[in-house]
Amino acid sequence: MRVVIAEDLFLLRDGLVRMLEAFDFEIAAAVDNGPELSRALAELEPDVAVVDVRLPPSFSDEGLQCALEARRKRPGLPVLVLSQHVEQLYARELLADGTGGVGYLLKDRVFDADQFIDAVRRVSEGGTAMDPQVIQQLLTRRSQDKPLGNLTSREKEVMELMAQGRSNAAIAAQLFVTERAVAKHTSNIFGKLDLPPSDDNNRRVLAVLAYLDRG
Repeated sequence: MRVVIAEDLFLLRDGLVRMLEAFDFEIAAAVDNGPELSRALAELEPDVAVVDVRLPPSFSDEGLQCALEARRKRPGLPVLVLSQHVEQLYARELLADGTGGVGYLLKDRVFDADQFIDAVRRVSEGGTAMDPQVIQQLLTRRSQDKPLGNLTSREKEVMELMAQGRSNAAIAAQLFVTERAVAKHTSNIFGKLDLPPSDDNNRRVLAVLAYLDRG
């Protein structure tokens, strides 16, 4: 699996390279600025991109804008964002096209290699890997809006775990309920959000997140 990394801090970039290589990923490129990231994504066509939001030369949203442009040219390009903060606008932009293969992790909340590698693999396979704090802010932003406001507390818990990319079995284990109960909550969620249910975990999560982004 070929990866393009974009991170301006040398030690972190080098650490990402070494960790991914240790898990048999091929590093197609490891760059430290926006222009090089754009070239790498266009020319190397990686299986997944791991990018920081803020890169030289602007140190604003350079990394994500490069990734978004690459996704416009190559729909569905898997992108995992690593950021120091929850950037709601950036998260909404990344999720807006609903094509899957997206993740948003906070750097200081990645606690071990297995967690990070699982996120990279999940995103590369078209799934989602969203930090709970990112999801919580997206949910909080719309918490007073209908029909999101009609969800029960348990349904909101299920939706947050869905958005992290969890399967029904994983959600059931986390909440200490049965898979049948999770399936019922999921059905209720889609009914209240006026979204068609789907057996495709990734599509249903992206549909929920796309809904939360509207308006």
